[in-house]
Amino acid sequence: MKQVNKSGETAPGPLGRDAEGRLYDSRVRTAMGVFTKGGDTLALEAAAAARSAFHAVEKLRAHGSQGRGLSAGALDVLVRLGAAREAGEAGESGLTVGELARAGGVSPRNATGLVDTLEREGLARRSPDPDDRRAVLVTATPEGLAWLEEFRVPTERAMAAVFRGFAPDELAQLRHLCLRLVENQQQIEQYLTAVTDGPGQEVG
Repeated sequence: MKQVNKSGETAPGPLGRDAEGRLYDSRVRTAMGVFTKGGDTLALEAAAAARSAFHAVEKLRAHGSQGRGLSAGALDVLVRLGAAREAGEAGESGLTVGELARAGGVSPRNATGLVDTLEREGLARRSPDPDDRRAVLVTATPEGLAWLEEFRVPTERAMAAVFRGFAPDELAQLRHLCLRLVENQQQIEQYLTAVTDGPGQEVG
């Protein structure tokens, strides 16, 4: 079914409601309608809405970052270091960059860059792995742990504000739908990797 504005719909500002009472972005709908030459815009609108939701959450998160300007990725690494310390998983030794990369679903190279950022800010430090000379361990510094504690309350308040009016089952469904997107992307990536690297590939 094509997602187009119906007569009688109103869109004060960019956000309006369709005939079923569901929110939509009139600017995105118009642009995607032109892009698809009048075709179905629903998936494209959903993708744009997911991006907008991400940016909305990030804007609120940034208000509590005390001007450090940590990216979502760097904050995620610091949170994982703090959680590992609290759970006793890392002890005084820390986590490897590879462990951080796997936990965050990023490449080791990206994880290294995020650790670099935290180290420059004095929130994390590297140290040699006493059990493996080839490995480097990362730990949250006392300043990093203190920063996380100070960041926790503003973050909880910000999330409560941005998800105001959401019932618990709606939050669970939102989480589920977002992770379905992630799951689909991972399956597509695995398929493309198999096609590219699979046996019998012709090299032109």
